[in-house]
Amino acid sequence: MTAPAPQYGINVKGDRLAPVTQTLDGVDLNELWNEFSDLLQIWNAERIALTDLLVFDTTASAEAVAQNSEVASFEEATELGVPRAAELPGNGLLVGYRFRDYDLSGRFSWKALRDWDARQVRSVMDNILSADNKLVTGMIFRRLFSNTRTVNEFGAPVWDFYDGVAPGPPQFLTRTFPTTETHFITTQSSQIDSDTIFDAIRLITRKGYGLHPNSKMLLITNSDEGELIMQWRKGLESRPKQGAETQGPISEYSFIPAIDQLPWITADGMLVGTQAPGDLWGIKIWGTWGPVSLIQSDYVPPGYSALITTYGPNSPYNPIGFRQHFMITSCPTNHKRTPTNVAQRSIQSLGLAQIQAHSGRHQARR
Repeated sequence: MTAPAPQYGINVKGDRLAPVTQTLDGVDLNELWNEFSDLLQIWNAERIALTDLLVFDTTASAEAVAQNSEVASFEEATELGVPRAAELPGNGLLVGYRFRDYDLSGRFSWKALRDWDARQVRSVMDNILSADNKLVTGMIFRRLFSNTRTVNEFGAPVWDFYDGVAPGPPQFLTRTFPTTETHFITTQSSQIDSDTIFDAIRLITRKGYGLHPNSKMLLITNSDEGELIMQWRKGLESRPKQGAETQGPISEYSFIPAIDQLPWITADGMLVGTQAPGDLWGIKIWGTWGPVSLIQSDYVPPGYSALITTYGPNSPYNPIGFRQHFMITSCPTNHKRTPTNVAQRSIQSLGLAQIQAHSGRHQARR
């Protein structure tokens, strides 16, 4: 016999917790359902601050994303010549977004609703909201670190970041890039080092990302890697030497803690430059290393990091497209007088509308 899972099932009278005051607290059930509906709208608007810096919302199944901005050129006119006709600037790449349906419900027997305290009923909705948090955040981070291409229900390609397979990065101004260029790189060592992050910065900025005044480059790491990065100092080894190396990679910059971190001074008692604020669009910033801001998150698995360019919460220039629809319904079930509150999220497994991020494994490549 399978043991019951406590987080699932119909809530019945026997699940009632001993109330603090009375079994009935006078809250009208219609007010509760309205509260649930309002709460879901607020929850949908106040998306997770970190993932909002990675994605933009869309309901489109596919769209054409500009790959460059080549414009026509004037030519010297002649007395009888006919000028060439200009066409649309640049070209586009078809980008698709996959779509999947997910749902979760809260069910209550009529006796449970009669006898439960309102706080117990609200706790079921809290559980659903936490499940939504887990679903959205997990899917975004899995897409961030995935190098797998797929197609959506209409056959439109769903791209990963540049993975070394055609089509490669488009031309940027006078720079061209080989089709084999990849944004999935490793340190070739057992520990993250400054050379890898410096190479990642070059991969992004050479393609024009992270150069706009309204953009920020964020280095998102697990706290294990974050602790190592915070020890990097300009001109010193960013990790011990390994294998046949004569020395470890030398750091190009010093890590500067954010202004809300513990007081920190250099070896000679000086602080060079200006400390970054401890908050960026609602996200805690631990400090800066050169042009990048460090964010630590345990949603990032140990041994991985992602260097991304963001233009702010839900900006259309962010690297990952997030296709979703959301609805809530209240309806009776096959159980007599048993209201059911159903939260349904239709969500894609995510497609990359703009290729501008780096995700790196810090273990050696197999």
